[in-house]
Amino acid sequence: MRIDPFTVSIPDAVLTDLRERIARTRWPDAAPGEAWSQGVEVGYLRELLEYWADGFDWRAAERSLNRYRHFTAEVDGVRVHFVHHRSDSGGDRVPLILTHGWPSTFAEMLGLVDRLGDRFDLVVPSLPGYVFSQRPARVGVDRRHVAGMWHRLMQGLGYERYGACGGDFGAGIATHMALMEPERMIGIHLSTPELAPYDGPGAAPLTPEEQAYLAQVERWEQTERGYSAVQSTRPQTLGYGLNDSPAGLAAWVLDKWRSWSDSGGDLNATFGRDSLLTMLTLWWATDSITSSMRDYYDNRWHGTPIGPQDRVRVPTAMAVFANEFVSEGQVPRAWYERLYQVERWTVFERGGHFAAMEEPELLAGDIAEFFRLLRQPIS
Repeated sequence: MRIDPFTVSIPDAVLTDLRERIARTRWPDAAPGEAWSQGVEVGYLRELLEYWADGFDWRAAERSLNRYRHFTAEVDGVRVHFVHHRSDSGGDRVPLILTHGWPSTFAEMLGLVDRLGDRFDLVVPSLPGYVFSQRPARVGVDRRHVAGMWHRLMQGLGYERYGACGGDFGAGIATHMALMEPERMIGIHLSTPELAPYDGPGAAPLTPEEQAYLAQVERWEQTERGYSAVQSTRPQTLGYGLNDSPAGLAAWVLDKWRSWSDSGGDLNATFGRDSLLTMLTLWWATDSITSSMRDYYDNRWHGTPIGPQDRVRVPTAMAVFANEFVSEGQVPRAWYERLYQVERWTVFERGGHFAAMEEPELLAGDIAEFFRLLRQPIS
């Protein structure tokens, strides 16, 4: 596998064009009723975009990103971008691949590199079609397909056995890595529920707790699944607007960061404007929002389903960050144990969907303890 060093570097012309587009934004009227009840509040977004154009220092953000060692590799004929941190702890180090989800980027996981890098070798890839990673020019790039790519990436980097961690799509990819090549997996650590276990003919009856959870998920879908319905059916149509308008991109993405996080409605206090704008600038400068949304299309129409014989027999940890602003409920352990060999189950009183940025200390500590225990007998 050919591996090339990579530096995050956005041309001045792209940044100039971004500022000019922000200045030409055609703003809609404010929505009537309670603020944020119909989506992103116009006053918040106007203030954020003014700062994006005239206050945000992308070059400082770029220098911060380049503190990490970036690389690209060709995997299955496409370019994959990743951060690779090698621990200086010698031969005792454990390799881990950390995978983000949507609407996020590799940058979400960098706080974990800071907190785990003394004990682990860490690989933080960008999903296919996100920022600096290409997406194969075909349909069917589902979670299982990416899991295979990640196996080939880790083995190309010289790792024979390794662990996988992730949330959102990253949790689904880690699951399929364990299903595909369990002998290579030390363990998997998940920070969000992503894949539902098989519950069709022949499955054990649902418990009252599981029934209540699934009912809560159904209620959640009535208020939150509109984005998914569009992205899984018409990602290309939506992409024209998001790829052309900084305001459109920011509104579509930040609506989810506010709704799914334990932010209490205050994005800036939870994440900081500069962190949010670093993410948005990465999306904007790479023209990748449309290709990222194809994850929803491919997983809905071409995805690999979980079948009655599927069971993850790799040791699994679940860190439950259940305080989402629009909650789909706290997943019951019994529901997860239908699919996974759950060895560690930790419920945190704070934190939401983007735990790697919301509560990096809690998440890093749970990951470190899980893999420490895996090096000892687990009851």
